[in-house]
Amino acid sequence: MYLPRAFAEPDLAQLDALFAADPFITLVTSDAAAVPFVSHLPVLYRRDGDRVRLEGHWARPNPQAAHGGEALAIVHGPHAYVSPGCYPDKHEAGRVPTWNYVVAHLHGTLASFEDEAGLADLVARLSRHFEATVGSDWEFDPDDARQRAMLRGIVGFRLEPARIEIKAKLSQNHPEANRRAVAAALAARDDADARAIAARMHAALP
Repeated sequence: MYLPRAFAEPDLAQLDALFAADPFITLVTSDAAAVPFVSHLPVLYRRDGDRVRLEGHWARPNPQAAHGGEALAIVHGPHAYVSPGCYPDKHEAGRVPTWNYVVAHLHGTLASFEDEAGLADLVARLSRHFEATVGSDWEFDPDDARQRAMLRGIVGFRLEPARIEIKAKLSQNHPEANRRAVAAALAARDDADARAIAARMHAALP
């Protein structure tokens, strides 16, 4: 990822916030012919200090389940269009449109697993986590033969990234007056992403 120094975010608490808001990742691998392959998947996220773990599963017919090896997980954050009309110095500086956003790239090696106990544990934890987010209470029942049989249709994976890049492009390369003006303009929009970017911009101001 192109990552100018001004936009590099070293604080892993920002990664926590990205996953809390949207744990639906883009997972990129390559097949034997070095052709990129992409899946879009919900994951469980855990961080202990600098150590991060992602867990999820594929449908067994998904070719990515057989790739293994190096992988890239993309975590999508909020993003918003920035009009040059927001900048106080738009005329003298000749400002142009841009886009502010936050995104993270996690690079590491995939480890897959297919044992029934491991898959049952993963599905149980996934269901508990995501059911709670919608106020529901469905649970995986390991004593239900029908549910256990469905485990044969998936392959689990873990990814413990060796390299994490977080990019927070929040107009840091602009004068403070421009940053404040952009944050105010985004905060006034009827758009959740724009308001989220505005909040991050306000938090990063001097």
